[in-house]
Amino acid sequence: MQPVLTTTEMRAVDERAAATTSLDELVSRAGTAVARSALDLIGGAYGRRVAVIAGKGNNGADGRVAAGLLARRGARVRVVAPGEAASLGTAGPPLDLVVDAAFGTGFRGSYEAPDVAPGVPVLAVDIPSGVEGDTGAVDGRALAATRTVTFVALKPGHVQGDGARLAGELVVADIGLAPGEPAVAVVEDADVTTLVPRRDPAGNKWSTAVLVVAGSPGMTGAAALCARAAYRAGAGMVLLGVPGADLSALPASEAVGVALPATGWAAAALEVAGRCRAVVVGPGLGRAPGTGEEVRRLLAGSGVPVLVDADGLAVLGDLGASGPLRSGGPVVLTPHDGEYRSLLGAPPGPDRIAAARRLATVGGVTALLKGPTTAVAVPDGRVLLGRTGTTALATAGTGDVLSGVIGALLARGVAAQEAAALGAHVHGRAGALGPGAATLASDLPALVARVLAGPPPTPPGDGRG
Repeated sequence: MQPVLTTTEMRAVDERAAATTSLDELVSRAGTAVARSALDLIGGAYGRRVAVIAGKGNNGADGRVAAGLLARRGARVRVVAPGEAASLGTAGPPLDLVVDAAFGTGFRGSYEAPDVAPGVPVLAVDIPSGVEGDTGAVDGRALAATRTVTFVALKPGHVQGDGARLAGELVVADIGLAPGEPAVAVVEDADVTTLVPRRDPAGNKWSTAVLVVAGSPGMTGAAALCARAAYRAGAGMVLLGVPGADLSALPASEAVGVALPATGWAAAALEVAGRCRAVVVGPGLGRAPGTGEEVRRLLAGSGVPVLVDADGLAVLGDLGASGPLRSGGPVVLTPHDGEYRSLLGAPPGPDRIAAARRLATVGGVTALLKGPTTAVAVPDGRVLLGRTGTTALATAGTGDVLSGVIGALLARGVAAQEAAALGAHVHGRAGALGPGAATLASDLPALVARVLAGPPPTPPGDGRG
């Protein structure tokens, strides 16, 4: 996991460091890291033209240190204050680089960045100036960075809101400070290998069985996608129940059909869930009267983790009014913005981390808030982020696949928060393997299997040594 420090947590890191390391030393380390990154971006210093926008705070001090180092290497450096120039490199000799050190992560208010000539790379110090460090929101206009050099750890403003779009390539520079134990972290590829257990050699198909309660008569596509994805993510057995549907009408697949009545189906589903390790409920389920009560009965009676998605979320109603969900085991809710609004009565807003925490606290659940950056929160405030989202996933049915993937990870014994975050990470990686905008939801289960399998081993002797 890659740690993410809020502005408050970063302030605490700085305060702890003050006992042993001077501010001047920390600024020198940070400025040196910026200068190194600048040299890497422009391929050297001698004769290069560089403009450094340097504010009054520590961020500006970092920029001025970098400016001095670049000048000593032969660069032609101009240091300007924020607002001193309306444009940079749009007139006169062209610039090779703009270093944005106007404001740091503690910035609040509105900022209008100068215009920069097209094609000139921008190196942001800590965060693109004008981006709020905790939300990623921008009031005014910030420069889109080619690269952002930040220190100690990522900040929330790098990974959500406008900041995720403006930060460009993110580089975390080591300046000799430890991040401690932040409450937020980003899932990485290595976490999939580390946290997803291998199958027990003594196990059988029931050891990782998943019950999927989804679909409705004549509407079984979402149920089929979810069930197939669960198999591809490692479930040994998938049982599929479509309330009110005849077993002969279920989609042909490896999933084993389970007869569920059209109404009052929770009791029958719970009998089957007793043999499973996880339950997924909601995709394509419909919103007929009484469905919400059945979903709640399933949650209350299940002794295994239950993931609720799609129609299952829509029928739960306003959790702000009803309070935490009664459940017999861990519950994972996976809303997009519209579903989030129906659950809490208001949209999530720009701070996705805070929004996921609100839902987790109000519902007493693991809350996965979908988006380009997926935030997965639990009631104690810990948040895991998935950053592999791609526009290839913006097509019908991909959320059903995600539900099946997370359901399988739950059945394989991964804890609820980690299962949800890893599922989102793997789902995004799978989307990136597809044919871009032409990717279909039905393509994803096989791609998920490829991601979970990891890179193929290197054949013996296939090296240059």
